[in-house]
Amino acid sequence: MKIANRQNMPTDRLLSILFLLPSIILIAIFVYGFIGWSGYVSLSNWNSITKDLSFVGLKNYIYLFDHFRFQADLRNTFFFTVFFIGTVMIIGQLLAILIDQNIKGESLFRNIFFFPMSLSFIVTGVVWQWLLNPTTGVNLFLQKFGIQPMWYVDTTIIPAWNWGHIEFGIPVAIIALVIAATWQMTGFALAMYLAGLRAIPDEVREAARIDGATEFQLYRKVIFPLLAPVTVSVIIIMAHISLKIFDLVYAMTGSGANFVTDVPGIFMFETTFRGNYYASGSAISVIMLLSVAIFIVPYLIKNRRGDMS
Repeated sequence: MKIANRQNMPTDRLLSILFLLPSIILIAIFVYGFIGWSGYVSLSNWNSITKDLSFVGLKNYIYLFDHFRFQADLRNTFFFTVFFIGTVMIIGQLLAILIDQNIKGESLFRNIFFFPMSLSFIVTGVVWQWLLNPTTGVNLFLQKFGIQPMWYVDTTIIPAWNWGHIEFGIPVAIIALVIAATWQMTGFALAMYLAGLRAIPDEVREAARIDGATEFQLYRKVIFPLLAPVTVSVIIIMAHISLKIFDLVYAMTGSGANFVTDVPGIFMFETTFRGNYYASGSAISVIMLLSVAIFIVPYLIKNRRGDMS
C-alpha cells in the first residue's frame, strides 16, 4: 500500500498543478503583467494620445514630486491615514470592550455597528456629502447653537508652514473624510477586537484579578498586549484602504478647493483618463503600489516566517 501511495504522489501533484495552472496564468498576466507594464510605461515619454514608449528614466517621478498637486496629495494622504487608523482602532477597541461585557441586546448592537460595512464607499460618500454639507444635514441642527462648520469645503490648513510648493499642516476638510471612512470601517475593527477578546481564556483574567490587578491594569498590562496581533492586522488593513482610497473621496468631495481633499487615486484617474498623460498616471499608480507594499510586504513576510516556524 505504501509503495502504491508513493507511485500516486507524482500524479496527484501533476493534477494539482494542472488544476491551478489557469489561475496562475491569469494572475501572472492580469496582475503582475499589468503591474510590470505600468512600471515600464511610467519610465517612458507617453504623455499624449500618441503612443511614445521612448525611455526617459525617472523624469515622470521627479516631475510628480515637484508638482503642487501631488505634494498636496501626499500631505492629505498622510493625515488621512493617521487620523483614520487612529480613530478606527480606538473606537473599535472601546466598542468591542463594551460588547464583551455581555450586555443585553448584544446581537442588535453588533448588527448596528456592522451595517455600514455592507455599503460601498460610493454610497457612504453620497450620504455623508449630504450630512456634512454646510447648508444641510447636521448643520441645520448646529445652526441653532450658532455653529456652522464648513466641513469638506473648508480650505484651512492648521498649523500651516511652507513645505515645497504647499502649506504643510492638517487640512480641516480631511476631518469630514475621516468621519465618513471611520463610520464605515469601525465595524471591521470591532469584529477583529471582539474576536480577540473572546479568544482570551477567562482563567487569564481571573489570575490577574487574584494577583490584585484592577480592571484598568488588567486591560493595560494583560489584555491589550494579548491583542497586539489583532492591532497589527487592523493597522495593516486600514492602511491598505487609506493609501489607495478613491471612491469615497470621489463621491463625497472630489479634489476639493485648492486640492485640500485630493488623493493620489483621484490625481491618477484624472491624469490618465482625462488628461491622457499615461506615463505620469502610471508613475502615480506605481508610487501608490509601493506605499501599500511598505505596509503589506513586511506583514506577509512575518506571517510566513511564523507559519514556517
